[in-house]
Amino acid sequence: MTTFEKIRSMFADQLGIGDLDRITMDSDIVVDLEADSLDIFILISNFDKEFGITVSDEDAMNMKSIGDIVRYIDSHTSDK
Repeated sequence: MTTFEKIRSMFADQLGIGDLDRITMDSDIVVDLEADSLDIFILISNFDKEFGITVSDEDAMNMKSIGDIVRYIDSHTSDK
């Protein structure tokens, strides 16, 4: 499973999105997927567990799209 597929699945589960095709690399986390601050906090906590990385608050604030998250995780993990 690719990083994108894992992230897409995590967002779908957290946000109750049944149609995975709705989540793309270009999807804006807040505007398109309607994630609120609690959703984002929970997802980032899950990224730490799923990928073995710690995402700083500053880095998290710079992630606006699913693609931003995928690129960040891929650049911070050795399992690419």
